[in-house]
Amino acid sequence: MTIIPEPLNFASAIAYTQELLAQSEISASEVAQLVQTEEGARGFFVTYLTSDFAVSEEIIVGLRSHPEIVAELLIKNLAMSTAQELFHHRRQDEEMAKSSQQVQERTARLIKLVNLDLVSEKLQQLVATIENGGNYQAFLERWNYDDEQKQAIKVAVNKVLGK
Repeated sequence: MTIIPEPLNFASAIAYTQELLAQSEISASEVAQLVQTEEGARGFFVTYLTSDFAVSEEIIVGLRSHPEIVAELLIKNLAMSTAQELFHHRRQDEEMAKSSQQVQERTARLIKLVNLDLVSEKLQQLVATIENGGNYQAFLERWNYDDEQKQAIKVAVNKVLGK
């Protein structure tokens, strides 16, 4: 078992996640300990979603342990990777577009496997914000997403929601 660094910040969470992924097995408690803070969860997701590491039941159980933090970051990762894929296509950087698409697909898969009602609620709030403004307005404005990116996000979210 890898020892989690204290205090855990974004950079140390990335390093810790890399160590975890290098192990032959990851325990749910290790994942839970990592995602109990936003910085730890951000570090976990940035590392895990860009890797080829397989999803395990232990990872899913660990993610379910902190639904508020995990739900928020899953939906933001889905939105951001979707918007970035379009951005990279526009710049004709197909390698980066493919990387963003991989993150989007891995995030969508995790959302389905984690299967938290809170994630579905927040995904619906994101769509409502795109359509009429709302809870995620500051997030969308912060990243300066244009109408085409917002529509791509809406399509990706609706696909995850089965609509």
